Amino acid sequence: MKTKAVRIYGVNDLRLEEFELPEIKDDEILARIVSDSICMSSHKLALQGSKHKRVRYDLSKQPCIIGHEFCGVLEKVGKRWAEKFKEGDNFAIQPALNYSGPDGKATLWAPGYSYQYIGGDATYIIIPPEVMEMNCLLRYEADNFFMGSLSEPVSCIVGAYHAQYHTRSGSYVHDMGIVQGGTLALLAAVGPMGLGAIDYAIHNPRRPSRVVVTDIDDSRLKRAEELLGLKEAKKHGVELLYINTKNIADPVGHLKKLNGGKLFDDVFVFAPVKPVLELGGRLLGHDGCLNFFAGPTDTEFSAAFNFYNVHYESHHIVGTSGGNTGDMVESLSMMAGGELNPVFMITHVGGLDAVADATINLDKIPGGKKLIYTHKKLPLTAIDSFAQKGRANEGGLGELYCALAEICGRHRRLWNKEAEDYFLANAPGI
Repeated sequence: MKTKAVRIYGVNDLRLEEFELPEIKDDEILARIVSDSICMSSHKLALQGSKHKRVRYDLSKQPCIIGHEFCGVLEKVGKRWAEKFKEGDNFAIQPALNYSGPDGKATLWAPGYSYQYIGGDATYIIIPPEVMEMNCLLRYEADNFFMGSLSEPVSCIVGAYHAQYHTRSGSYVHDMGIVQGGTLALLAAVGPMGLGAIDYAIHNPRRPSRVVVTDIDDSRLKRAEELLGLKEAKKHGVELLYINTKNIADPVGHLKKLNGGKLFDDVFVFAPVKPVLELGGRLLGHDGCLNFFAGPTDTEFSAAFNFYNVHYESHHIVGTSGGNTGDMVESLSMMAGGELNPVFMITHVGGLDAVADATINLDKIPGGKKLIYTHKKLPLTAIDSFAQKGRANEGGLGELYCALAEICGRHRRLWNKEAEDYFLANAPGI
């Protein structure tokens, strides 16, 4: 059957194409993608092309489908998997397969980077056997698709929290996770992933007693507080503070004062910016753990870190790239149970035709997650601009935009199931 997909051929060479998929083998599954959200990691892939660590082929000869935050429906299940998966099942995928190749060596292969026939920015895909062998094809049981596309980024946040560690005095045993009842600083943390980290800090079972969130943009901080308020945090036993550090001469002293005169047990850094990362290091208390969450595009990126404190104060650093299957299962479970509601990550919606340009220019497009419906055709559109575009009848889509503006307006200007259902029923097909 034919699929339409965005494939990468080289540096910033992304092409929306229609091509034939081969017949599936007995150990493969044919699937229909409904939604995918664009990740900054895909932007880095576009910048690096074949030099990216997850790329498996010479892209100029064997282009790969991009996108790895996707959700959809199983269409045809190969015989090998017939007892485990059924046609019509909704699914999500953990793209970090951690798969060993034919030579037994660990690989970085992942859907959205490494495969010709599987990636999120497509109408139909073929899921290869290693996805199922590594238990990375997961049933998705919610009544919408957009949350499924958010489960992968949420799993990255969950994994980062689990990767934190601390050492007990006089012991070499690592106590994994943030300090329960401790203090947590989230720096540059009101972007989409930072908001997810605030949500998880408040609602996961291993909670800190205080969370201090910093940024340098008042409007973004205000929106974060509207979405994840101080009262909601207090209800779960967490004191939550939002701070603009832009004009603070001594941010370490100021944040320390807010933290009862103490430095922090755990610090997360959500921007690959040298001064922010160095600030994170200076905020660590004894046995403090610094999580460098933001992946840089510069392969030579570095920052100063106090190794006197590594030796005498037991400071340590962790970094994670993606989550594992357990993290994604936890994400899906918490989302299904209403404990996490990462919909505030989504600020833009578009069709498959918007993917190439949006991916290449993602660092220049403000806002949070860009949600793509792969069977639809629509320019990438900010949710907050629906009303304006509707009044202007932009692109002849005035009725669609006006309806979406009205629906989202009833849901705190957030994307939602009603909006998704309307969009899938009424937006033009690709």
